[in-house]
Parts: sequence; structure tokens; C-alpha cells
Amino acid sequence: MNSPELVIGYQNDDKLRFSLNELATSIFGIQFEDWYQMGYWDHRYVPHSYVVDNKVVANVSVNLIDVIVEGIERKAIQLGTVMTHPDFRNKGLSAKIMSEVLSRYEGKYDFMYLFANNTVLDFYPKFGFERCYESIFTTKAKSRNRSYSITKLDGSLKQDREFVHTYAKQKKTLSNRFATFNADSLFMFYCINVFTNDLYYIKELDVIIAAKFEDKQLHIFDCLSKEECSLIEVGEAMLETEEGTIIFHFTPELNEADYRIDAYEDDDVLFVLSKTENSLPLQFKHPITSKA
Repeated sequence: MNSPELVIGYQNDDKLRFSLNELATSIFGIQFEDWYQMGYWDHRYVPHSYVVDNKVVANVSVNLIDVIVEGIERKAIQLGTVMTHPDFRNKGLSAKIMSEVLSRYEGKYDFMYLFANNTVLDFYPKFGFERCYESIFTTKAKSRNRSYSITKLDGSLKQDREFVHTYAKQKKTLSNRFATFNADSLFMFYCINVFTNDLYYIKELDVIIAAKFEDKQLHIFDCLSKEECSLIEVGEAMLETEEGTIIFHFTPELNEADYRIDAYEDDDVLFVLSKTENSLPLQFKHPITSKA
């Protein structure tokens, strides 16, 4: 067996990409091949992997993310798909990749962050990452006394997918407090793999949303609009009852409605590495559709 070799940005190498995909499927149950073949894997997603005999055995992926924080555009790096093959664990490979990433991107970002599961919460503070807490935004709304033409889209169909991508590329940011932009590549990953059957086009508002109804509550995961739009009107257009609760899984513009803001609890924990204090707002929600 050869010694592990660090390989970076190899997505066009079929053997290594297939191997990365195989490892991600076995550990996280996710796959990147459709995303690649459909042309949505762009330069912003950069795998950094240790490879042994043409097999990916450990990986940390760098996602180049543009964000708005309190009205100011920032450059961020989101780390994701941090994983090691069971046969190569406890050899320090993930730590070596983390050190390489921190060195390689030094001075090229305003802050770096990642989402970690509860089994590795002690790992990231070793590199200077600090835990950060998110919020969830909820409001009450009433169904509007007008009819909307709502079309259910299918992320598995090329025609619908291309229609969605057009809006994802031209998406207006949804909040000045915190939002990602130029993140159409990540959104399309969710379009293909997560919200394939949860996409809707509202003709009168000219918006596409990723949304689900659960326990009589409307969960909106993202809203794609080429122009500024009212998130409350979007939610009201989707309500199935006269009055309902809308939960936003991103940061909305807070001056539009009375929002209840609660601590967000999830299996994944946000860690942030920043050179400055208060790099993120006190109350915000990272868009789930930009989560790597």
C-alpha cells in the first residue's frame, strides 16, 4: 500500500470523483455524481483529499461562499464533506487536511465556518473554531383573498431543473442581516437531491420556493426571485388554510412582519473561525440550501 497523497480539485478525474462519491455515500448517504454530470459542480466546490492507490480515504471540501452580513458583502469559506474511511481513521489525516486548508487559504476569507455533527464537537476548536448559535424565524399569516397560479416543479426533470437554475442564478438576496449569494451551484444540489418534489412556482409573484407542509405549518427553505419580493405574500399564497404558521429556514428581512425568533436546534452544530469579533449577527439563520 502506498502512502497517502494529498490531491486537490480533481473533480474531472473520473476515478477519483467516483471514489469520493463512494466514500460520501457510505458515510453520509449523499452522492455528487448527478450534480457533476448535470453541470452544476463548479469551481466553488473544491475537494481536498488524501488518496491511496487511486482511492479517496479522507476528505475536507472547501466551498467558496459569498455572504452579506449586516448589509456588507463578505468572502467566506464553508468546509464540508469532512470524512475519513473507517480503515484510515485515527491516523491524523483529517487534521492534516484541515491544517493544509487553513494554510492554503490564509488571508483569502473574512471568516471560515462549517457544520459538525455531535460526535466531533471537540475536533474543530483545536483549529480555532468557535461554536455559534443560529435562530429560527416564525410568523403567523392569513391566506389572501385571491387565487394564485401555483405550479409544482420536479427537480428530476431537465426542463423544470433548467427553469429553476435560471432563477437560482439571478436570485435576489432575501435579507441584509445575513444571506448567501452566487450560491446557485449549492442550491441545485438540493434541487436534485433533497427538495426534488418540494419546488413550486408562483406565477403572479414570479418566484420559485422550496417548501413543505408539516403539522399544518408551512416550512419555507428558500425563495428564488429575480426581483425583491414580499416573503409574507409568498407564504400567504401557499397557505392551505385561512390562517397558518410560516417557518423560515433562512434569515428573512425582519421589518416586514412580526417574527418570533427562537433558538434553532439541529443535529449539526455551526462552528466559525474569524479574525474579528462579531463576524455574524446575533440572530440569524444560515440558508439550508447553501449548507455544504
